Amino acid sequence: MAGAKRGAVVVAPSILSADHARLGAEIAAVEAAGADWIHVDVMDGHFVPNLTLGPPLIASLRRATALPLDVHLMIEAPERSLEQYAAAGANRLTVHVEASVHLHRTLSRIRELGVSPGVTLNPSTPAEAIAPVLHLVDLVLVMTVNPGFGGQEFLAEVVPKIAAIKRLLGQRAAEVYLEVDGGVSPRTVGAVAAAGANAFVAGAAIFKSDDYRKAIAALRAGAARARRR
Repeated sequence: MAGAKRGAVVVAPSILSADHARLGAEIAAVEAAGADWIHVDVMDGHFVPNLTLGPPLIASLRRATALPLDVHLMIEAPERSLEQYAAAGANRLTVHVEASVHLHRTLSRIRELGVSPGVTLNPSTPAEAIAPVLHLVDLVLVMTVNPGFGGQEFLAEVVPKIAAIKRLLGQRAAEVYLEVDGGVSPRTVGAVAAAGANAFVAGAAIFKSDDYRKAIAALRAGAARARRR
């Protein structure tokens, strides 16, 4: 399976902002433009106030691209449907600390299914909430907007939390992707990269641009500059 090398800057276009009437073509376009992963937001209308993609569509996406599918489960009780998303072809399954009561069990089950486990937290959730499970994950996703809708404004007050999670990871920081989602653009990517993020979910910044290749390159360059400082 294609994908970025660990430690490299990863750009993951979020198909929440794509033209869903031509989703296969949109994915092919960002793949050709240099995307590393495809970010897939799953919403249930309960945990977040919106309803989006499910396993059947993810299975269709799996047939449309060789890129890793980075599936973000914004759903209540994600442990009930892990097998369906794994079978559909997800490479990564990320669950919310706020949504899974038995988080250790949920993350362990994701790995048992042969999928890379991730944990995410909302803007108001402190970094310490995920400290007990960091040894179980390959990815930490920090939301820099309140999840549920694309195109929201970046919450700059979340940036210090990214740095705090980087510290909590300690020696494991080199092994774990630290991903950011919400309002990521060439204007904001430098701040989150400087705080320690190395994977960047971008929706409107890519899919609402006139040139996907230039948009992805701008995000990658901005992150790389910040990480070199």
